[in-house]
Amino acid sequence: MLEILSLIRSDGDPRWCRSVPNWDRGPWLETVLGLRRARGNPRPRLISSHLPVQLFPKAFFTSKAKV
Repeated sequence: MLEILSLIRSDGDPRWCRSVPNWDRGPWLETVLGLRRARGNPRPRLISSHLPVQLFPKAFFTSKAKV
């Protein structure tokens, strides 16, 4: 899924997908390092998580984020 979203974000250009590692393109929300990387990435951001939807912050659901 991350590969597909990365291609959509880069307008189908695979160079970004090939040159940037997965953990930089879609960092894990549940790790401190991943959260820092996600905040530092330009918008629109790709964020990975294995958290159940019930554990996401309530503010997430009132934002413009897409799941």
